[in-house]
Amino acid sequence: MGELARTERLTRRYVMGENVVTALESLTLSLEEREFTAVVGRSGSGKSTLLHLLGGLDRPTSGDVVVAGKRLAELADDDLALYRRSGVGFIFQFFNLVPTLSALQNVEFPLVLAGVPAPERRRRAGELLEKVGLSGRRDHRPSELSGGEQQRVAVARALANDPPLLLADEPTGNLDSKTAAEILALLRGLEGKTVVMVTHDRDLARDFARRTIEFRDGQVLSDERR
Repeated sequence: MGELARTERLTRRYVMGENVVTALESLTLSLEEREFTAVVGRSGSGKSTLLHLLGGLDRPTSGDVVVAGKRLAELADDDLALYRRSGVGFIFQFFNLVPTLSALQNVEFPLVLAGVPAPERRRRAGELLEKVGLSGRRDHRPSELSGGEQQRVAVARALANDPPLLLADEPTGNLDSKTAAEILALLRGLEGKTVVMVTHDRDLARDFARRTIEFRDGQVLSDERR
């Protein structure tokens, strides 16, 4: 496996009134292709900030993020938007599905934004729902699905544009332990994808991730591979 992404002396500070809060401090980190990495640590340790910077949702105070050879800090806004659309997939704790759309339409949505013709996007969305075990629920809206089913739809949506990098922010936070294990088994089984998951659940991180990085005060406290 080679390197897919890395951070170079990555620092992010936020001004909050008269105070300056350092979320990440000079972080240098490498992420391998096709590796499932869990990032753990207390609230405020910098975990979600790292995801936001890897996903191009935020820009660093200093340093850089490099993904598949692209230096995100150097990208213009349009190029950064293209990266967010096709270079990375997002999975959230609260699913973030469009409530008025069916499961199939939710998975199609990124393909609509990418300009994929309707027949092709329906085919691809249908295949992805089958991949996550929901081919029989394609016409159901989020309110008609269980939490685990909604998260499966969210995983399928994240895969719609076939990004090499998946970022999951507390993807099991709203799920019971059995369903959480099923979702993480699904993520671990995705072929060819680099998955970075933020979680408070160290047991799940240990059971499913190949690599576990612990953050404290914006820096790496430990970095272990199984």
